[in-house]
Amino acid sequence: MPAGDSRPSRADVDLVVVGGGAMGLATAWQAASRGHEVVLVERFEQGHHRGASHGATRNLNLAYDDADYVALAEEARVRWDALADETGTPLLDLVGVVNHGRPAMLRRMRALHAEAGVTSELVDPVDAGERWRGIRFETEVLHVPGSGRIRAADALRALAGAAVAHGARLLWSTPVTGLHVEGPDRVRVVTADAEITARRVVVTAGAWTADVVGRIVRLPRLTVTQEQPAHFAVRDVDAVWPSFNHRPDPDAAAESWWPGVVYGMLTPGEGVKAGWHGTGPVVHPDRRTYRADPEQLDALRRYAREWLPGVDAETADPISCTYTSTDDEDFVLDRVGPVVVGAGFSGHGFKFTPLVGSILVDLVEGGEAPARFRRLGRP
Repeated sequence: MPAGDSRPSRADVDLVVVGGGAMGLATAWQAASRGHEVVLVERFEQGHHRGASHGATRNLNLAYDDADYVALAEEARVRWDALADETGTPLLDLVGVVNHGRPAMLRRMRALHAEAGVTSELVDPVDAGERWRGIRFETEVLHVPGSGRIRAADALRALAGAAVAHGARLLWSTPVTGLHVEGPDRVRVVTADAEITARRVVVTAGAWTADVVGRIVRLPRLTVTQEQPAHFAVRDVDAVWPSFNHRPDPDAAAESWWPGVVYGMLTPGEGVKAGWHGTGPVVHPDRRTYRADPEQLDALRRYAREWLPGVDAETADPISCTYTSTDDEDFVLDRVGPVVVGAGFSGHGFKFTPLVGSILVDLVEGGEAPARFRRLGRP
């Protein structure tokens, strides 16, 4: 049995976390570091590829057209550094992020950065093309140099190690078969091997959130999609690769074929990852095909041919993950009775992981999340 996977010697604990992806591990780390007795249960093996947290890299982009998210992203960045310091693990590669398309939105983002003290710059498309020749630009570019990519796989290992170091117990390959609220300060979590009672439960079950807790609390609509980015081989080995986001212009006929926003980054050793944001087919996570939709993959290849001259567009190697999205892409961070839920991270939540863990533990302790994320009701 892996380190940190010993079974609890008694049933009653302070907190059970259901779901061992990024958000669950961050919650276990934060709760254990504050002195809570924590057991985390995850239905699959450590490091599995069935959910939303796997893969080597994620974008760390501070460019939001929303002041709240700019502030939260800045705070999360500080907490990533704290996790890296605590675990001795490099987690961020600050290669910068370039955002292009929809210039009016980029200028609003730049204004928000100026208000928040975030360093960014608007770059002429010709200059941008000379600096980052692996990408083609037609509009001005918002460059955020203090952004880049998160080493996501390393982050999961660091979070798990930090949680265990503070005394959390992590139970992998342990599906939850029942969740029962038995009082204002008592929840019974049933697994195939045991029943664990706790004062609080935090559910961070990703695409399985409705299955786990949908009968206990009233969730906003959560739509699960199978997303299908791909890695492309780098053709220009000397090109400088920031991470990137590209928004189509809804009034531009030449971009009308795009399924949606494009995101991407260089993943060292794997190539340039690019994908459509939140456009995959709706699925149940237990009935996924893991196969790329042919039309969307063809469209992604076309995008790479037209906009990523630094890659070989015909080398697309598709990968699969899930998004669990709310209608407005705001998160769910809330509590009803002894049940706390973190869900709906909508394909842009990973960058907030250590901050989300802290907010969920605040909820365990009787605090509140920001008002826009308080979205639960009683069934």
